[in-house]
Amino acid sequence: MKITNVEAYPVWGGHRNFFFVVVDTDEGISGVGEAGLTGRELAVVGAIEHFKPLLVGMDPFRTEHIWQTLFRGGFFPAQRILSSAISAIDIALWDIKGKALGVPVYELLGGLARDKVVCYPHNGGGETEALVDSCLESKEAGWKFVRFGLSYTGEVLEPRQSVLMAIERLQAVREAVGDEIEICFDVHTRLDLPDALWLCEEAEAVRPFFMEDPLRSENPDSFKTLRTRTTVPLAAGEQFSSKWEFRQLVEEEWIDYARIDLCIAGGLTEAKKIAGWCETHYIKLATHNPLGPVSSAACLQLNLACPNVGVQEQPRKPGTTLTDVVPVQPAWEDGYLLAPDRPGLGVVFDREAAKASPMKMKELPHLHREDGSFTNW
Repeated sequence: MKITNVEAYPVWGGHRNFFFVVVDTDEGISGVGEAGLTGRELAVVGAIEHFKPLLVGMDPFRTEHIWQTLFRGGFFPAQRILSSAISAIDIALWDIKGKALGVPVYELLGGLARDKVVCYPHNGGGETEALVDSCLESKEAGWKFVRFGLSYTGEVLEPRQSVLMAIERLQAVREAVGDEIEICFDVHTRLDLPDALWLCEEAEAVRPFFMEDPLRSENPDSFKTLRTRTTVPLAAGEQFSSKWEFRQLVEEEWIDYARIDLCIAGGLTEAKKIAGWCETHYIKLATHNPLGPVSSAACLQLNLACPNVGVQEQPRKPGTTLTDVVPVQPAWEDGYLLAPDRPGLGVVFDREAAKASPMKMKELPHLHREDGSFTNW
């Protein structure tokens, strides 16, 4: 079997862009993957086009060799733009491998370590009351988790105001949903160490499942100070593009949950290695999945085969978005994604529907402090 073509499909999904990649072979078996790096899709398109002539003619079963070639072949190690393209290609290759062998991808990763994977939705609301209503709706629908994040006003994020609002919302949600529902809180790299520490200390009383990305990711060493001064579980890693970027947080045990993004960090090939590394330090996976149905399927396959899984991000129930582009999606029931029995990733991708919804240029929000200085969204 040989690769004959690699094609990118940046798709507008009604509120945001999604980025899919299809790899074709000379035996008529195709695989689909998904890339991350939302907001910089055209850069990833360029990477896919550059990789295409390297890939045509290669054996798609040689996933490790192909990964090494793409990651290291340009002399400069791949980072987010290239690693996002590599991720989509790698996921598509695993899809091909599973289809060719007639088994779900999780069988190739070691078989089922669990029967289903618990996941959390995205909850929102402009005011605290609306957020509480959203969380109660999730509980009523069967979700075992709720998730919300640090708020801001318009395009202004002032840390002290946002932390005070976060404390109020954490307390209100815990009181409303009770002790049986887990709470994930996403700081989204928006705070510096003093404010992050303050928020984590105040959050201890509501027992969050984790506090996500409490600090920016450029300098992981900052987690050393935060880790020793708070008891709340910490989650990080969604912006990392390889196992090397996870190294310090994992080896020093500064996090409790690894937010591996399969669509940025190198696909299934790299994610399985990071997961095994985390297992040796008793760190669980909380796969970052704010993307589309192919990302959901890839995360599900990994989590089904790994022993150290905490929860999977799943913004909404499968089958409620992009149903024309991905008409067959993972199954959800009572807060869990279920193990598929279809070969490969278990999804179906419609190329014509993807072409009918081309991407739109959309910049991510740009926030600032009251003094006009730029700050993270």
